[in-house]
Amino acid sequence: MGKCHAAGDTEEYMSQRKPQSRRQKPAEMPETENDRIAGRNPVMEALRSGARIDMLYVGQESGGLQEIISLAKEQGIPVKVVTESKLTQLTGGAVHQGVAAEGACGTYVSLEELLERAAEKGEPPLLVLCDGIQDPHNLGAIIRTAEAAGAHGVIIPKRRSASLTLTVGKTSAGAASWLPVARVPNLASAMEILKKNNVWIYGTDAAGTSYTDADFTGGTAFVIGSEGFGMSRLVGEKCDAMLSLPMRGKVNSLNASVAAGIFLYEAVRQRLAK
Repeated sequence: MGKCHAAGDTEEYMSQRKPQSRRQKPAEMPETENDRIAGRNPVMEALRSGARIDMLYVGQESGGLQEIISLAKEQGIPVKVVTESKLTQLTGGAVHQGVAAEGACGTYVSLEELLERAAEKGEPPLLVLCDGIQDPHNLGAIIRTAEAAGAHGVIIPKRRSASLTLTVGKTSAGAASWLPVARVPNLASAMEILKKNNVWIYGTDAAGTSYTDADFTGGTAFVIGSEGFGMSRLVGEKCDAMLSLPMRGKVNSLNASVAAGIFLYEAVRQRLAK
């Protein structure tokens, strides 16, 4: 069904290749990634969003952090000055730009809360379902694009998926602190709930309707499949319609986060023109 395949270790949208029968095992993530945020933008956005922060770490040789430090102190968050080597150790070698925070880059919400968020804004839901996106860089990029496009949330499964880790927070440039993410036990069941709430669900397939011919002005959810294997069979069967992207070059693939961006901004264009 969906053609989100990998070349190397990145998720890609493919227009022709078919999913294989076995799924890749999710990569093991360091435990420290689940409760630390690294980098100036991610830490600043976490502070601004009111995310739970227990401790702010700043490098003793780092400058230009006064705004972050002041904001942390205003919120009663302890600030600890550490060596650059200690900061590198705390962040698992991630690019930290002289600052890190103890706390999750985002918190999970329920599927119902995503729908309530759209209702509170008086807008039809605009959502992204990630079917087994295991690369945290791609999940972070999808969250960043979805937040910028004004989507109401991202939905990920509890298994075979990247989670809200340090890497996701860093790659999202802080968007993970603003855009709610629902983590559900079963994507297919979540899709049934969305359908009952008048959300039309789109998958991707080379034989599908051109994405410019579909109507995204009503409740809309885009399914972005995993690297190497596309959408799972059951998720594909639950989709209301399939979309295709024109591939005019020699390489018939797009990174999964790029494909998500194209679909999301077509929805934005249609809604603004309505």
